[in-house]
Amino acid sequence: MSLEDKVQKIQESFGALKALGRDPTSLEFDRVTSPTEAELDGKKMILLGTNNYLGLTFDESCVAAAKGAIDQYGTGTTGSRIANGTYGLHKQLEQRVADFYGKRSAMVYSTGYTANLGSIAALAQSGDQLLIDADSHASIYDACRMSDAEVIRFRHNDPDNLAKKLERLQDRPGDKIVVTEGIYSMLGDSAPLKEIVAVKKEYGAYLMVDEAHSLGVMGAKGRGLCEQDDVEADCDFIVGTFSKSIGTVGGFCVSDHPGLDALRSISRPYMFTASLPPAVIAAAQQSFDQIDANPQLRDRLWRNARILFDGLEALGFKLGPEVSPVVAIMLPGKEVAVRFWNALMEAGVYTNIAIPPSTPNALSLLRSSISAAHTRDQIATALDVFAQVGADLDLIPANKADRRRLAEAQGPLRIVTGGNTQAKPVQAPVQEEQRSSAAKG
Repeated sequence: MSLEDKVQKIQESFGALKALGRDPTSLEFDRVTSPTEAELDGKKMILLGTNNYLGLTFDESCVAAAKGAIDQYGTGTTGSRIANGTYGLHKQLEQRVADFYGKRSAMVYSTGYTANLGSIAALAQSGDQLLIDADSHASIYDACRMSDAEVIRFRHNDPDNLAKKLERLQDRPGDKIVVTEGIYSMLGDSAPLKEIVAVKKEYGAYLMVDEAHSLGVMGAKGRGLCEQDDVEADCDFIVGTFSKSIGTVGGFCVSDHPGLDALRSISRPYMFTASLPPAVIAAAQQSFDQIDANPQLRDRLWRNARILFDGLEALGFKLGPEVSPVVAIMLPGKEVAVRFWNALMEAGVYTNIAIPPSTPNALSLLRSSISAAHTRDQIATALDVFAQVGADLDLIPANKADRRRLAEAQGPLRIVTGGNTQAKPVQAPVQEEQRSSAAKG
């Protein structure tokens, strides 16, 4: 197939959806004025899709730290970590991350995406087996493609299926490395981590947990699902990003394993990517300080998550399986999702649209991510907009009494305490063992 044919195929695939309104792939904000507000085409917008869980992007101390680092160190390093791109600041941040998790050491990458690429591909060598959740993030799938290990998928959030896969591999040489996530980014469901840890211990596997969406969000000190489920000692490697709760950009891998530092010499994304600029490093360090000093941010975040989730469920929308800072509305198809997304923005609410092939089970979703910085008034306004647009599109009853009866028929609303929920995760279809070259991110 020629390049022209490939381009035409892509244009045909998205052309009909783009004709319904704004192009989801090329949205441009005029100005971002706070963690929760922006201007788009001259119109004020409530931001409900930024992953800015703790609202730290405009924190005064983080902004001041970034400005000070620019004054002292300049705007960038112009080199990779193994060349001229390691400053004292980079080592300080690595120590800060390690101390935050109570681990031996940490490696800092230039993005969360490259943290997964670099860590997984370096750890899983030829002769090893990588076992990944079927709903893993694209960066995990791409890391599998970079790795020389055999890649095996297990059913989403299914420890029993993982155990069956590991049982078949018992007599095979090589390390078994299990990769799962804390909070999954599309539906907001969390991994059954205690059960996965029990399986990995039974079969002598290593476990890596991607806490991208759970760092700062879960656990008494904000260390994520590993902390909340009290299994940190059994999570061999924790990967995360600075681009969500930390409010800037970058990623990391942290571990007690004595060989982690050796990965610096074989992790290609670490070796060949320019290092983070000083302003980003300084802002990230300050964000960790803010997480330590302000546990009330997590309380506010979960309060807001409950209000948004319960409000949307009461309206009659079909949501993800548990209360979470990621709140996804499941819709009947791509076209409906695009129409809904456009109508929300016309009414002053921005959220994320997620459609196949980038979603689990080919779902069409409108995905919101709530922040500790959202006010009750902003959430109430957003819920009013969801109600109006949902009714206009015949997705929910237009009459409040009908919506109330629907909510009563669905049963009591889910209740969470400290980020915990008893809701049963949605199971993905069986994904049989296969090489990563056949897997889609």
